Amino acid sequence: MTPTTPVQDLATQWSCARKLYPIYFEMAREFAIEAKPCAELEAGVDTPGKETVEHANQWIEHMDGAIQVHQLRQFLQTSSLVNQEGIVSLLQHFLAKQTKSDAIRDKVDFLLVQYFSQIAPAGLNDAEVDLAYVAQAMEPVVGQIELKPPVWLNALDRVLDSARKCKSLDELLHGGVLEQGRKAKGLAGELFYLPVALTAFTRFGYLMRRAFFRLMLGDLNIILDGLTELEDRGIETLDCRRAQFSAQEPIVRLRMICQSWKVMFQAEYSSGSPLRMLVDLRASVEHALGRGKSEDTKAKAQAGAKTAAAVTKPAAAPVAKAAAPVAKPAATAAKAAAAGAAARTASKPAAPVSKAKKPAETSGVAPEFEVSGAPGWDPDASQKKN
Repeated sequence: MTPTTPVQDLATQWSCARKLYPIYFEMAREFAIEAKPCAELEAGVDTPGKETVEHANQWIEHMDGAIQVHQLRQFLQTSSLVNQEGIVSLLQHFLAKQTKSDAIRDKVDFLLVQYFSQIAPAGLNDAEVDLAYVAQAMEPVVGQIELKPPVWLNALDRVLDSARKCKSLDELLHGGVLEQGRKAKGLAGELFYLPVALTAFTRFGYLMRRAFFRLMLGDLNIILDGLTELEDRGIETLDCRRAQFSAQEPIVRLRMICQSWKVMFQAEYSSGSPLRMLVDLRASVEHALGRGKSEDTKAKAQAGAKTAAAVTKPAAAPVAKAAAPVAKPAATAAKAAAAGAAARTASKPAAPVSKAKKPAETSGVAPEFEVSGAPGWDPDASQKKN
């Protein structure tokens, strides 16, 4: 049984559009998306007519198509405009759509993980993040679920196991692990929107994000230690052309770059060029130290990772009723959401987009998650807004 989505009434549609308008309008500015102000939403009337709501929905619909998945990720992780209430509003909006494209699915997937990352307590251990824990935390978003996940969701645990076995960022990015995660999400089809599946993919995305951070920090530390060892040998420059640096890159400069990455690293981890630079920089340092892997060894390791994380297509089995539109925010997020709502109400969107910023580069294939590191490496610190 596949999930069905009830049609929202006009009042609910209008309320949702008013919540999304400041977010979307600011995103249009940020990414140079052509969008004129919506007169109906600018006026902000409390009881609009049917035509007014339809015009507002058309504006929102246009922005839904114009905003790419990676842009949503980048904006939510760098802007203070969107708090937990804003994430809930976005989830409500996308889950209520009658037709859900792959792009909508990817947006929902990211928003679920982002929401959970914000409400999860600091110091949470991976072992504590089981399905029951995530289900309780996400109940305001996906509703109550029966903790009897269908067999096909077991594939996510196999992918997580493969990710935990990775010894480097290169192995995670190029060993086939991320591809298996994407494959599992794609094969789910409409079953992705079942409450138990939404919960399972939230857990999966959160734990994959943390695995990525651990490997990224490990690579940075290995690079910094390697640079120190090279300096101890009297070497002052390094051939880093494979990492898009020069053939004689000063080690002092490389150390400064790595320290800046360690303080704040933000990238699209499945395809972002800064991450490729990090992976290639580690390879350059290890090569200079005489520790680089041969191409044959690397190929065997990648083939093994792909085999270990095999994913099978899920069978459509009867499951409890689908996720309903989002209810009130969780108790743990209520205070922050209320404060954010008051701040948003106080400031209306500015005038039409004038001098827009340079648009961000787009990619044909949207990466899984965009993630941020923070000082001292608290893997969740960058998602928690003050």
